[in-house]
Amino acid sequence: AALVLFDEHWHQGVVGILASRIKERYHRPVIAFADVGDGLLKGSGRGLPGLHLRDLIDRVATEHPGLIAGFGGHAMAAGLSLARDSYPDFAAAFIAVTQAAGATELEAVLETDGSLEAEEFQLPLAEALRGGGPWGQQFPEPLFDGEFDVLSQRIVGERHLKLSLQGSGLSAPIDAIAFSVDTDRWPDDAVQRLRIAYRLDVNEYRGRRALQLVVEQLEALD
Repeated sequence: AALVLFDEHWHQGVVGILASRIKERYHRPVIAFADVGDGLLKGSGRGLPGLHLRDLIDRVATEHPGLIAGFGGHAMAAGLSLARDSYPDFAAAFIAVTQAAGATELEAVLETDGSLEAEEFQLPLAEALRGGGPWGQQFPEPLFDGEFDVLSQRIVGERHLKLSLQGSGLSAPIDAIAFSVDTDRWPDDAVQRLRIAYRLDVNEYRGRRALQLVVEQLEALD
C-alpha cells in the first residue's frame, strides 16, 4: 500500500526527489529517509490524489504517541523526523494506515482527452497548449492517446526512448520521446506498432522548433 525507504548513504537534500520518482514509478505513497545524525532520521514524502499524505502521518502519530518526533506538510508532500530506532515501527504503521485508508486510490488510472485528428498534429497547437497553463493537479495539461506505427526507436541520454512514429493520415513521421524507460524492455525492434498516451510538446534544437510527442505511457500492440 505504501513504500517507506531508508539508506544510510542518502543525503537529506535528495530524499524528496527520490520519493517523487519512486511514487511516479510505482503509484504508491512514498516516504524516503536520510540519517541526519544524533540518532535521528528525516524523511520526505510524496502522496497520491485521494490519499492525503499529512493526514496519514497524523493518523500514525495519533495511534502511536511518541513515535514521530515532528511532522508537517500537505496532501501531496510532507516531511517528518523520528528516532532511527523507530524506523521499523513507523514503516509498519504508515503502510497499515495507508492500506486502511482505501485501496482504490492505489490503482493507477490514466485518463485522456481522446485521440487527435491528423490535421491537429501541428506546432501552433503544441505551442498553445504549452503556454496555456498554469497546469496543475486539479487542472492537468491535456493528454491524448492513439495508435502509431514505429519507424525507428533508440535510447538517448542513457534512459530515454526516442521514437519516430507514423500515424493514420499523417503526411510525415512525427518525433516522440518517452523519458526514463526500462532499458531492459526498450528499445524492442520486434515492436512495430504502439498505443501511447502523450502530450503535445515543442522540441527546440539549434534554433529550430518542431512538434514532438512526450509519451506518458506506451504499450506494444504486436
